[in-house]
Amino acid sequence: DNEAGDRPFFSSRMKLVLLVAGHTTRLERELDNEASGEHTHLRGVPKALLPGPDGNLLLDNWWEATAGLFDDVYLVSNADKYKHFERWATAKGLSRDHLVNDGTTSSTLQLGALADFDLVRRRGKITEDVMVVAGDMLFNPKSFDIRGVLNYFRSRGGDLACFYALEAGEDASKRGIIELDSSDGRILKFFEKPAPGTTKSRLASIVCYCLCAESVALVPKFLEEFKQPEERAFGKFMEWLVPRTAVYGMKLPDRFSLIGGNVSLQEYMACVAQGRAATKQDFSEPIVKRVFARVGLMGNPSDGFGGKTISMSIKNFWAQVTIVQSDRLVLKRHPLNDPTEFGSLADLHAISRHEGYQGGLRLMQATCKKFYEYCAAHGIAVARRNFSLSYDTNIPRQVGLAGSSAIVTATFQCLMSFYNITDEDIPKEIQPSFVLGVEQEELGINAGLQDRVIQTYEGIVYMDFDKTKLAEQGFGEYVPLSPVKIPEFWLAYLAEPSDSGKIHSTVRQRYLSEDPAVLEAMEKFAGFTVQAREAVNHGDWARFADLMDQNFNLRREIYTDKCLGEDNLRMVEIARRHNAAAKFPGSGGAVIGLCRDSANFEAVKKDMEEEGFVFVKIVPHVPAKQ
Repeated sequence: DNEAGDRPFFSSRMKLVLLVAGHTTRLERELDNEASGEHTHLRGVPKALLPGPDGNLLLDNWWEATAGLFDDVYLVSNADKYKHFERWATAKGLSRDHLVNDGTTSSTLQLGALADFDLVRRRGKITEDVMVVAGDMLFNPKSFDIRGVLNYFRSRGGDLACFYALEAGEDASKRGIIELDSSDGRILKFFEKPAPGTTKSRLASIVCYCLCAESVALVPKFLEEFKQPEERAFGKFMEWLVPRTAVYGMKLPDRFSLIGGNVSLQEYMACVAQGRAATKQDFSEPIVKRVFARVGLMGNPSDGFGGKTISMSIKNFWAQVTIVQSDRLVLKRHPLNDPTEFGSLADLHAISRHEGYQGGLRLMQATCKKFYEYCAAHGIAVARRNFSLSYDTNIPRQVGLAGSSAIVTATFQCLMSFYNITDEDIPKEIQPSFVLGVEQEELGINAGLQDRVIQTYEGIVYMDFDKTKLAEQGFGEYVPLSPVKIPEFWLAYLAEPSDSGKIHSTVRQRYLSEDPAVLEAMEKFAGFTVQAREAVNHGDWARFADLMDQNFNLRREIYTDKCLGEDNLRMVEIARRHNAAAKFPGSGGAVIGLCRDSANFEAVKKDMEEEGFVFVKIVPHVPAKQ
């Protein structure tokens, strides 16, 4: 069952300890005095054997969720309710010697959860890794995947605390609250029922811990230091443990509710109602994400060489992905972009020759694979529900407008929304690198970060891809720009394009070989971008147009005419004939232009169209916040 492989630091063997020894004081009292008779069947029933949101007993749900995943399962009960759990254990086939009685008959005599755990540890002579769970906790059994928790624990080489983000209205002072290092998932601080103002964190730990054998062995030391039952809460132990060893956090997809000793009947019923609503949550409504094409305004192709660029998203062209819940996971092919039926062999030949073999289906599949791996590696539990993915796009192929990354980005955004994963879980500045990883590592697409940044941030964005920054923090500097007015840019592209990926030629090899000419060129591209940023901020579009021409001239010099291609050069020549600035918006197959005199716009359009090029007036996509 160990899909992640055995960890090098710990035994692959693991025990499960279910804590059910807490005494129900307030809830039992209210049930005894409840006048309506509606809940008489619950009188005297231990908390863990109360019905949950789905009608099953709380402890039954934990039993089913953990079935077959552990060598041994232990359950520790108090003496007052021991007979109830003895009957339960017999029905489940749990050996009586794995059912431990802590000897307490009231809350005034209770030992504390950690002392109960230590009793099990000593009785069972446990020296292996352990998962500890509060058996009286409500959760959504349809979405909680405990196997994913175990795999993450085994992969990290440290202890693990599961947590979820508190909802509005939930009191942090009644929970264990963690502060997390988002870069590596390690818990920096653990606060057991913190006083208001102690921390701004709203990440609530639940009593679901994975402890390595070394930490289990520290329990007696903690109990020696802390003698009072109220000091022996499991959260207090975790608070003590975090500064001493590596403890990681794993975010769970849903809320968890603990039926504590002070929970009222009303609060219990409210928890059940909330849980029932969560289990019946409808994900059948489609989630649609649209990501726009982009044009590189300045600095490209230096984004792939530690340089600087400015890019703009445009409304004219887009990729759209739709996700909806389904019984099985289904990736739907696009009838035009992923053809599997043809009129004839000649038809297949013509379509394949023109469009190649690489539609959007592989992009969605690679994104899903990478998304699962990312979540598994970063302690984000993905709810157990399937989906169907479909896509559509009108971005022209092979003209350098970031069509592939648009589909990947839209798919990624759909998955985040479907699984309730936020920018706090996967920071926005990291998301472009994730998309690039899908394309480079999974699909072998030669690309830089520029496209993925602009399609994540949208609008007009200045980007600095300084190699030191990228190495230190995993992302560059991304600054949205807010010009007062955007001039009338236009786009021309090839009606019958060739593979835009060929445009990079041998420049990358020369760069890696530290060719002085290439290194100097990339520094100049970055310099143009810095000047262009100032021009945008001051509304100096005449200066910007001059920099566009300089950007293209340098690209032509370093890549040579043979690499750029006759058609691409022809589009630039037409633009310059009418005193319009022009450069490549991407890797080739299209040019973006800016007329210095707007009266020349129609003349440029006419000449482009007469030469067989497609001409488009650009409609910028700038979010309201910019």
